[in-house]
Amino acid sequence: MEIVPLSAFSDNYIWAIVSDGHCVVVDPGDAAPVEHFLQASGLALDAILVTHHHGDHVGGLMRLAKTSSPVIYGPAHEAIDGLTRRVEEGSSLNLLNGALRLSVLDVPGHTAGHIAYVADGALFCGDTLFSAGCGRLFEGTPAQMHASLDKLAALPEDTAVYCAHEYTLANLRFAETVEPDNAATQAYHASCRALRAAGVPTLPSTIGRERAINPFLRCDQASVQRSVAHYVQQALEDPVSVFAALRGWKNDFR
Repeated sequence: MEIVPLSAFSDNYIWAIVSDGHCVVVDPGDAAPVEHFLQASGLALDAILVTHHHGDHVGGLMRLAKTSSPVIYGPAHEAIDGLTRRVEEGSSLNLLNGALRLSVLDVPGHTAGHIAYVADGALFCGDTLFSAGCGRLFEGTPAQMHASLDKLAALPEDTAVYCAHEYTLANLRFAETVEPDNAATQAYHASCRALRAAGVPTLPSTIGRERAINPFLRCDQASVQRSVAHYVQQALEDPVSVFAALRGWKNDFR
């Protein structure tokens, strides 16, 4: 099985999961890159996985439904036109003739009904977790998003993280501001700069790496708590309060 990034818009990735002439794609906000990839590779599109309702993740559904007739899976608790099967935490999927087995996690925060798909060794997390960052809270609460990130952080450390945007360098600038003495962040930043200079995606990351460098997964760490407390000029020891202040800081960071 192969997982291929298809670039869309300015910084989206549509992940194509390929096995034996068949394909599943994740969050196709634009149909054109998917159609080009299928045609060039001679693949049949079996299914589409949707994590949440934002247009840059669902914009290609109707066109792909007409041209390829895939089964379209998506969150049970969001209004998305074109879904053929609504899934939620506890749902399991068996795709690509058994080559791709997935479980579903509810990860609200970025949106109220956001879900993630977990395979053996791979996580497709949409806009909940980014490398060195996390999604903005458009519909959920800090407590929800913190709990969702904790759920993802509990996955095995070698789990590959396939998020939906190339935000890594911008996120690492913020992560280094929060933890300027984090050597793992500094080393990762250098490697990611080299990848982007060569035109190569920084993704996938891994859960283990994100635990080491992502401040939003490190709200229980004294170094992050001290930095956030200094920013807001008050002591914050509860991880949810730290997360809320950290997310607010990132929203205003330039």
